[in-house]
Amino acid sequence: MRKYEFKVLNFKRSWAAMLLVLCMIMLSACGQAADNKAADPKATGSGQTTIGADSRIASMSIHLTNNLLALGITPAGSVIGGDVKDFLPHVKDRLQNTRKLGVVTDPDMEAVLELQPDHIFLDKKYSGTDVAKFEKIAPTEVFDLDEGTWRDQLKKIAAMVNRQAQADTFLKDYDAQKERVKKLIHAKIGDGTVMAVRVTAKEVRVMGMKRPVGPLLYQDLGLKPAKGVEKINKAYQVVSQEVLPDYDADAILVMISKGADAQKVYKQLEGNAVWQGLKAVKQGHVYMLDGQPWLDYSAMGHKIALDNAEQLFSK
Repeated sequence: MRKYEFKVLNFKRSWAAMLLVLCMIMLSACGQAADNKAADPKATGSGQTTIGADSRIASMSIHLTNNLLALGITPAGSVIGGDVKDFLPHVKDRLQNTRKLGVVTDPDMEAVLELQPDHIFLDKKYSGTDVAKFEKIAPTEVFDLDEGTWRDQLKKIAAMVNRQAQADTFLKDYDAQKERVKKLIHAKIGDGTVMAVRVTAKEVRVMGMKRPVGPLLYQDLGLKPAKGVEKINKAYQVVSQEVLPDYDADAILVMISKGADAQKVYKQLEGNAVWQGLKAVKQGHVYMLDGQPWLDYSAMGHKIALDNAEQLFSK
């Protein structure tokens, strides 16, 4: 009987020891999982992606690139402007150590792969159907630039890279500058109406109410759109020279595309009797803008556009 009791006691002790070992293993596994979650850049309580300050970011949108620059972050790689075949002139000096990744409509995937980025930023409009090929290279974030404003996009990126304070400072400074520019423009044209015209190598465009130019002129700067501009519910409307008098603008802001052909088109426009008869032209209220930043719907683009306007209307 004692022998039997001894065996039972040994069995209980062995079973207890096994349970203890199993518990230790489970606790260790749970601890390791918690550590892995803490190390995972996407594992936050809110589900918001977080990206380290030293992460190598490949930006597949010039607008996302320029939002990063506004936060003091230089991407490791970025797409270039399709018209200029290079980084946009107003930010080129800030991207000297950034690798060129082709244009947004035709990215250089070999260059992206060689870059070995930690994260990739995509513009949904141009890369929404190709996300999988980027995800094979690195974790990928897709931005819908038609959702919200450039301010919303800046804040979203700031939350990802833990630069909320920089975003707040940028927006505060921007708002102060836009008020200064408002006063300068008002001093020149009063309460007059405004339209923006872009001259390309092939056509003349009246810029509408939508991005990139409309929100900056008619919302941020509070300018009054010329007659009919408010009906252009898109980026721009291609027009013939003959209809320009219909807008009856008190002031015209002109942007000329890069290249000799666009300059030639504008010279022809200047010599046209229709143009010379416009109220804004006769009153000397035609202002030449540095077009690239005005067409860059991003935090940095808008900031540099305001710099351009502040310098122009201070003369």
